[in-house]
Amino acid sequence: MHPAVKFAVMVMLGALLGLGATWLAVFHATMPGGIADGPWRSNLDIGSTGGDALTRARVALHGLLALNRGETVYYTAASDDAGARLDGACTYRISGRDPAARWWSITAYGADDYLIPNPAHRYSVSKNSVTRDAGGTFAATVSPRAAPGDWIATVRGRYTLTLRLYNPAPSVAADPSHAALPRIEKVGC
Repeated sequence: MHPAVKFAVMVMLGALLGLGATWLAVFHATMPGGIADGPWRSNLDIGSTGGDALTRARVALHGLLALNRGETVYYTAASDDAGARLDGACTYRISGRDPAARWWSITAYGADDYLIPNPAHRYSVSKNSVTRDAGGTFAATVSPRAAPGDWIATVRGRYTLTLRLYNPAPSVAADPSHAALPRIEKVGC
């Protein structure tokens, strides 16, 4: 093989491998530097000056309009409290007390990282919309089938839940891996 052809083939292979590795890292890999709190995961580099180029690329792709960490802590759940992957054919109960923040919301996102289209336009629950019992505890249903009360619609297939804590309490900002966050329990399929 002529040296120029060999060089061109090597450059093309290198470019393809580099592009493939970049695509996998940005689109499919989990973010390094993450913390866990039950089924909820967060990355402390999101919205901070410590985020590297790969973290910023992932946020730009998956975390549209992410605010800085001083204003918001973002958690994502792809599994329930038992560790099983969230299944769009199943029904889940999210329950707990208000997380320690000025305002919070829980939103379902499809595999494409966008809101899950549904005729009822039920995408999330929040501090201002959720119903609480006399003890201050809330419970919301996450299901592909309409449910009475606080309900977040899903579809069959993969999805994630995002919990946003706006203006989190100093205790949450200092140690987001030990915040009192809602439980996610499977109630049926």
